[in-house]
Amino acid sequence: MKLYTYFRSSAAYRVRIALHLKGLAFDAVPVHLLQGGGQQHAAAYAALNPNETVPTLDDDGLVLTQSLAIIEYLDETHPAPPLLPGSAADRARIRAIAQTIACDIHPINNLRVLQHLTQAFSLSEAQKNAWYCHWVERGLQTVEKMLARDPRTGRFCHGDAPTLADCCLVPQVFNARRFGCSVAGLSTVLRIGAECEKLDAFARAAPGNQPDAE
Repeated sequence: MKLYTYFRSSAAYRVRIALHLKGLAFDAVPVHLLQGGGQQHAAAYAALNPNETVPTLDDDGLVLTQSLAIIEYLDETHPAPPLLPGSAADRARIRAIAQTIACDIHPINNLRVLQHLTQAFSLSEAQKNAWYCHWVERGLQTVEKMLARDPRTGRFCHGDAPTLADCCLVPQVFNARRFGCSVAGLSTVLRIGAECEKLDAFARAAPGNQPDAE
């Protein structure tokens, strides 16, 4: 199994967490998103992933893209431990938390969006970071409400074992801190993030522990 990844990509980070939670061995193939204009735009990689993004998973010739799709594939093909456990209602809640992060927060703060803001609209570094933090802070405040108001929240986002939601939460919190965004009022989010960071799977997946970390 090969994972085309970049150490600071939150989408790739999600998949690394899932792979380690499942105890699945994989070869990390670094794709540097900044060097040489972005290695993700090279013809060979674009042929593998037409969207020219990471992650891409190659499972013995089966090529998969998009982090949530990859994680759900892993969960279906390697069911233990489950990342989407419980009833249909439980799984819908887990997906809702995950998608609030992966579909609402992350896309408008993706590297290519930030690059377009600076290149096409001449935003300064400070303006770009303000854009980033506005959406991260607003999105994580929503996640905080989703977690704090629901009795199904436990040690982790849903109960007392990590799920797909936690795979998404931790990378987003990491990025919030990296960009200096405010995490005020996110007591449940931060508590869960700290619980996740106690687990070996999350530590092994962390950006600073990747072979391409700078």
